[in-house]
Amino acid sequence: MGITAADVKKLRDRTGLGMMDCKRALEEADGDIAKAEELLRKKGLKAAELRSTRTAAEGLVGHYVHMNGKIGVLVELNCETDFVARNEAFAQLLKDLCMQVAATNPAYLAPEDVPEEDLERERGILTDQFKDKPEHVREKIAEGKLKDYYKQVCLVEQPFIKDTAQSVQQRITEAAAKLGEKIAIGRFVRFEVGEEA
Repeated sequence: MGITAADVKKLRDRTGLGMMDCKRALEEADGDIAKAEELLRKKGLKAAELRSTRTAAEGLVGHYVHMNGKIGVLVELNCETDFVARNEAFAQLLKDLCMQVAATNPAYLAPEDVPEEDLERERGILTDQFKDKPEHVREKIAEGKLKDYYKQVCLVEQPFIKDTAQSVQQRITEAAAKLGEKIAIGRFVRFEVGEEA
């Protein structure tokens, strides 16, 4: 089956990747656009993992003020180049992350940011709930429940508000794969009228 320029353009429009990458993926997938898109996603996610050690010193600060004016959010989203920072897909991700913070009010960015005393307190609560179980079972249950705790309090572990089948971190990794650069949240802050600092 011959691969036409229209097929390559269609795949490029769907993925945002380069023409040659799209052409190679179509050749590998024998002209099947859906299969080629899946191949590109897999390759992109692997490449995004490799890029995770690179420095992301460019980016933007996004903001969101809820329509009632009582909640405001600032999010710093970093990437490697100002070219990607000006990309529409990057800007949309930043907007979505601002809305995520406004809606879910995470306390921390990632699990490693949770203070040890908070983790110990949460572990204590969880193990007390299952004190009738053997200790090794209690510990396993507590560790499983801690994952749920992280999904509540850590931004990157939360279900993404626009697609709850993936986490915020998975959404960021997907965007990094598409844009070809490391993307990471630098920091965020959420303000709510009447809330104590």
